Amino acid sequence: MNDVLQFFSNIDPVEIALASWETVAMLLGSLVLSVGLGLPLGVWLSVTSPTGLAPNRLTYGLLSFVVNVLRSIPFVILFILLIPVTLALVGTSLGVRGAIPPLVLGAAPFFARLVETALREVDRSVVEATQALGASKRQIVLHTLVPEAMPGLVAAVTVTAIALVSYTAMAGVVGAGGLGDLAVRYGYQRFQTDVMVVTVALIIVLVQGLQMFGDALVARFHKR
Repeated sequence: MNDVLQFFSNIDPVEIALASWETVAMLLGSLVLSVGLGLPLGVWLSVTSPTGLAPNRLTYGLLSFVVNVLRSIPFVILFILLIPVTLALVGTSLGVRGAIPPLVLGAAPFFARLVETALREVDRSVVEATQALGASKRQIVLHTLVPEAMPGLVAAVTVTAIALVSYTAMAGVVGAGGLGDLAVRYGYQRFQTDVMVVTVALIIVLVQGLQMFGDALVARFHKR
């Protein structure tokens, strides 16, 4: 028992709690905004794709190019590139507030692609039946495509949330705070293995919790 206590001698519960709160705050704030931006973008990609409701090669090509470019930039580099934009938007590039814009810009295109994939998997016969009833494209999207794709959309939110956990850890390297910052400053730079172990364990617990919650929601929508 003494050996265990000695191993965790560097752990400060208050600091761990604060870092955990910062990670959760970054996750929730960026997830809401990423879904809010990524959902309509994904729907737009789906509708204008060659097999969509309103195929438009130019629009789809431009949207696809922008999404692919943003997804291709490593998050840490994207974070640094966006510092001037972040400063203009929120007044700081540090802390939770400074991490939100790059987190959103990194996750929204990723989520948009997942939305496009989920909508593409909707049974075409259901869409055609709705079209035969005289529904407009807007009605088809809102009342057929999105409801039918709901299990896939919930799974997409779950995957995006887990990706954002990784992004928040990387954001900690460049001053965003959270568990990633704690792991780097204490676990890596000061060689405090106990801090590294605890932060990694908390991140694993967070990811597992998100996955279990997401899986439960997907199963519930499948039953409907």
